[in-house]
Amino acid sequence: MSNIQNGFEFDWDSAIEKDGEEFVLLPEGKYDFEVTGFERQRYTPGANSRMPACPMALLKLRVSSELGTATVEERLYLHSSAEWKLCQFFTAIGQRSRGERLVPNWRAVLGAKGRCEVTVRQWTDRNGETRKNNQIKTFLEPEEASALAQSSAYGGGF
Repeated sequence: MSNIQNGFEFDWDSAIEKDGEEFVLLPEGKYDFEVTGFERQRYTPGANSRMPACPMALLKLRVSSELGTATVEERLYLHSSAEWKLCQFFTAIGQRSRGERLVPNWRAVLGAKGRCEVTVRQWTDRNGETRKNNQIKTFLEPEEASALAQSSAYGGGF
């Protein structure tokens, strides 16, 4: 089941109109997110990968901020070495409580909402240009997200 549109081909006489989304780079921080895309894939490791081949969930997250809305792709590997990240994600979207055993309800992932911590990744591309994008550093537990919202509503402290 794939919910991320892989697109479609045009013919030579097709009309075109979509300019594409404006790229928004968020500063590092904690933000609300919504899952807007979910695709089941298979991860195939490269030569220097520490992760073995395994199923993988490719998520598209809409991350909202005062600066605009960013789309962040996140890969969840269905492997025991990445179980902690799966637990973080399903706890963040409210399917799981910390320490609870869970069989994830993947059908409920699309449209799920939560809170996460975003970081900025910087790298040099093939042309020697410096590039930046956002990545998910961690998914926050609902209690953590509520505590943050309350402390900011009271000016950062009680």
